[in-house]
Amino acid sequence: MAGRERLLVIGGDAAGMSAASQARRRRGPDELEITVLERGRHASYSACGIPYYVGGLVEDADRLIARTPAEFRDRGIDLRLRHEAVEIDLDGGRVRARDLDGGGERWEPYDQLMVATGAVPARPRLPGADAEGVHGVQVLDDGIAIRRVLERDKPRRAVVVGGGYIGLEMAEALVTRGLEVSLVDAADQPMRTLDPDMGALIADAMRGIGVRLHLGEPVEGFDTAAGRVAAVRTAGRTLPADLVVLGLGVKPETALASAAGIAVGPTGGIVTDRRMRTRSERVWAAGDCVETRHLVSGAPVAIALGTHANKQGRVAGINLGGGYATFPGVVGTAISKICQIEVARTGLNEREAAAAGFEFVTAMVESTTRAGYHPRATTMKTKLLAERRSGRLLGGQIVGEEGAAKRVDGLAIALWNGMTVEEMTGLDLGYAPPFSPVWDPVLITARKAAERVEQDMRTRP
Repeated sequence: MAGRERLLVIGGDAAGMSAASQARRRRGPDELEITVLERGRHASYSACGIPYYVGGLVEDADRLIARTPAEFRDRGIDLRLRHEAVEIDLDGGRVRARDLDGGGERWEPYDQLMVATGAVPARPRLPGADAEGVHGVQVLDDGIAIRRVLERDKPRRAVVVGGGYIGLEMAEALVTRGLEVSLVDAADQPMRTLDPDMGALIADAMRGIGVRLHLGEPVEGFDTAAGRVAAVRTAGRTLPADLVVLGLGVKPETALASAAGIAVGPTGGIVTDRRMRTRSERVWAAGDCVETRHLVSGAPVAIALGTHANKQGRVAGINLGGGYATFPGVVGTAISKICQIEVARTGLNEREAAAAGFEFVTAMVESTTRAGYHPRATTMKTKLLAERRSGRLLGGQIVGEEGAAKRVDGLAIALWNGMTVEEMTGLDLGYAPPFSPVWDPVLITARKAAERVEQDMRTRP
């Protein structure tokens, strides 16, 4: 095996292991040696499942793991857990790795380097933010640590800071565990990726399960006692807390790459081309640590989602294995379930559309998820944004109960293909009473948006 090429991967979750696996499919161990450095205790797991593990819906953390280290080693991938990359030497083609359990450091050479360092939870620079009992939620180890605290210490009061997807899902998980839960957010409504009128529906749902919302209240600090968090302070109140969960979103983990001179873009993510190759020779990157292009706004974005990470990792791995693949960009599709409410969005919301320079009209429709006479029919609201004059779909949001949110996939396809709302009114969508009214809510909203576009053209110069 002398002279074989060496691929070194930093990061062993979605993007990193997808890249390693795809490269291995195309090049055998006699051609390509693959080593993966992962600083955590787990690899190839579903980070999106962490709130369900914390809440007890998933009992065993192993259920979230797609493949074990032994399975990767059987495929000829040397996966090294608890090994942290601490320095990249681009000129020397090597990475300094630290053994977090056994101690010691060594330089690992590479012919090709794959950076898949993921993202880190945003942690406010406030007094007490690093105290014991303040938890971020990003990797499986974080979820295991929180659940261990819940089972060992039996905390009674929890405060969630931030009302994004993770914050809301964790608040629900903690309520399920029997805690008194307060949620603090600087915004006037939770889930800022939605427009405020849609976010208000989420706020109502959270209050309905007993979460105390303190909106429009930025956190000013964390009180501590004996090194542990004891309370969360805002301008208006002090909330006692035995446990604090940060749900302020995440940011690309690019400190290692940036220190080495690998280019980082305006979003804080690593810059790559469509093949996931960075501007540095022999260096590739994928996943939550990179920035990509929003196909509606055209702007660079950093969106931390397992779907993107797996696709980007696959693209990088195909190219590393000698094939050819590209990642075209994203339209910003996301979906979640908060309490009994399903939430979905794609494309641009009103704030994002305005920032991108679009003029637009909006349409919102309240309908039912199934035929109105069906016993399981529930309400849902659909909102669409369409560009003024052209009528091109710019974005969509859905909030409703069971059966509502996956309709966002149709909106994402329409966005991907640059459809107008008028064109959408003729879509041949599936119909049967258990699944939809005869006029699907997507079609009704598209029709209303098309009417708004036409009316705008008549009344505005």
